[in-house]
Amino acid sequence: MRRKVKACVVGAGSAGLFSLGQLRKHTGDFVIVNSGPLGTTCARVGCMPSKVLIQAAEDFHSRKHFAATGISGGKGLSVDIPEVLRHVRAMRDIFVGGVMGNFNKGPAKKLIRGKARFIAPGVVDVEGEEIEAEGFILAPGSRPVVPAAWERFGDRILTTDSLFEQDNLPGKMAVLGLGAIGLEMGQALARLGIEITGVDMLDSIGGLEDEAVRDEAIRLISEDFDIWLGSPAELEEAPDGRVWVRAGAREVVVDKVLVALGRRSNLDTLDLAAAGIALDKKGMPEIDPSTMQIRGTRMFVVGDANGERALLHEAGDEGRIAGYNIFAGKIASFRRKTPFAIAFTSPNIARVGETMKSLAGRDDFAVGARNFDTQARARVLHENAGLLHIYGRKSDGLILGAEMIAPRGEHLANELAWAIEKNLTVWDLLAMPFYHPVVEEGMQNALYDLAARVGGKPEGVIEVAFSGGS
Repeated sequence: MRRKVKACVVGAGSAGLFSLGQLRKHTGDFVIVNSGPLGTTCARVGCMPSKVLIQAAEDFHSRKHFAATGISGGKGLSVDIPEVLRHVRAMRDIFVGGVMGNFNKGPAKKLIRGKARFIAPGVVDVEGEEIEAEGFILAPGSRPVVPAAWERFGDRILTTDSLFEQDNLPGKMAVLGLGAIGLEMGQALARLGIEITGVDMLDSIGGLEDEAVRDEAIRLISEDFDIWLGSPAELEEAPDGRVWVRAGAREVVVDKVLVALGRRSNLDTLDLAAAGIALDKKGMPEIDPSTMQIRGTRMFVVGDANGERALLHEAGDEGRIAGYNIFAGKIASFRRKTPFAIAFTSPNIARVGETMKSLAGRDDFAVGARNFDTQARARVLHENAGLLHIYGRKSDGLILGAEMIAPRGEHLANELAWAIEKNLTVWDLLAMPFYHPVVEEGMQNALYDLAARVGGKPEGVIEVAFSGGS
């Protein structure tokens, strides 16, 4: 049996769902094919349940400051890991329910459940039903990377797809991969009382490329759990049924291992070769990031599946771009928003715009710095640690980017991303109001430091670099 439609959306995750608003402006003759759980990766196993776990860990960790502020009884507090995990799932279900509430209002009527794979150009098979479409939006999502050799460890291997489903967690774990997810979960679990060892084959954590910021991040996060860098992890069976983790000359025996080595695109499940699409050595088609189009086709790849910017706000943009372009008379190129990424560790780790790596070899930028050890608001919050570097163009002070590990860094990163998006200079930002006392005053200090190193100062601007412990 073959069904003909104008468009087929493969994947009912964030990117696929975001495409529908624009797609509907072209046609109502479309279907959505989805094989996995509904509710989006972000709401089910990603952004949201992870932040619930992080919040529980931060709440429990705050007991360490009670005595200093005159609150007694902190030493007697305890944490119930099974209850924490039940709370995470309860909140997760609320977030998924919100997604599904919107989905059931309309998109659900277009849903076909099953795995899609191409059997010819413009035709996919879905569990025996053939769907022929004029255009395709491919948003099949991604899956955690777990080396095949580690599958023999069974349920002793966890990913974020399975972590939040656990009824309980053991007392000793390893986290392999110290990108944003590995750092967030490693620190949260450590603050909940689990002994954590974090391993990464790189010499950095959280994607940081600025050496000074990287070193500060390693120092601060190491206060919560051991960090081993520079060697890949190897796993072996331990005599007592646990897992032996080795990295270089170091080794530890743990009960379970959380693998956070990234995620792999699910495009490989669609058999794009059968659709006549050329693939590179990594099995990926050539995708234009400004149009989301597989060049020369009416096929668009969005969200985690394209491996470019695996973040929800980027998935939303990509879905809208694809939904607009799929039946546009002329394919439109869109300028992508300023890139930035945040790890919700404590302090937050963030990168915004240009990074030290992308600026390498250039001599036309300067760095404004602020250490948060003495920052007033951060002291009040018991979070006075971290380092912010802001990069600006020497000729005129144009804000280029930033890297940081900073208290409330999620807000600083957003504000700097807005500044870069609007092509603001250090002078423009210093003309803005900064309330007292707020953590943003630390950013103001870094901007003053940057202003002293760049040109472009407008006439009539008064430079007043008052630190005052702010």
